[in-house]
Amino acid sequence: MVRGHRELWYALAAIVAVTAVYQRATWRAGALPPASQLLGHGIGIVGFVLMLMTETLYTLRKQSSSARWGSMAGWLRFHMFTGMVGPYMVLLHPAAEFRGLAAVVTLLTVIVVISGLVGRYIYTAVPRTSDGLELQVSVLEHELAQAGMALAGPTAHDPGEVARAPQATAGPASSRVVLGRAWQDMWARWQDWRTTRRLDATPRRKARQRRALVRRRQALQRQLDTLASARSMLAVWRAMHVPLAMVLFVTALVHIGGAIYYATLLR
Repeated sequence: MVRGHRELWYALAAIVAVTAVYQRATWRAGALPPASQLLGHGIGIVGFVLMLMTETLYTLRKQSSSARWGSMAGWLRFHMFTGMVGPYMVLLHPAAEFRGLAAVVTLLTVIVVISGLVGRYIYTAVPRTSDGLELQVSVLEHELAQAGMALAGPTAHDPGEVARAPQATAGPASSRVVLGRAWQDMWARWQDWRTTRRLDATPRRKARQRRALVRRRQALQRQLDTLASARSMLAVWRAMHVPLAMVLFVTALVHIGGAIYYATLLR
């Protein structure tokens, strides 16, 4: 299934690099690079192109069921990377002068980025293959059965582990469970650490292996319980996010057109 946050780390690294270049230019000029100068224009253009790629390429790949140019998971990671780096560069472009239409574009950019992060979080609640394809319920049930068999193996009777290991239970298919799963996972890991930190090396390793199986089974059970709710939330999110993104791009295009007209053609 699709897991990991590589694209977020890549985006963070790119943002740090852009910030370093921008800060060096600021230090050399003694002020923030104006939006009308080369660096200001360049960072705004590159940022807008990245945002345009964010909006179009992943959508085109998703709508082309017969395409073989990259997996859906890979394009989603690219979508998230450009969707964070591009807006950050656009926010640097006005050099902290948020007036008129530029202020509207800035506000919409922040809203769309936050909405995108929320959408990614909901998206990961729906179980998928490594190619980003949604798993069928039958596949989830099979994996859940395998996890249960693994828990019933030889490690199921290790001393001091069975009594403390949490058991998977069916929860309500609700948005609260979908949105709160990150907190639940962090709390479970904290409890695992508290109960195993005083054990010797070998019992601690075995306890952690068993707890990893327990968490895996609980995650699968939760995915089954909340699948309908996650799909519904994702549909609602798309209905809000896509129009917001379209408004952002129309506003940005108007801003770009005005900048070209007043800053270039009228000179």
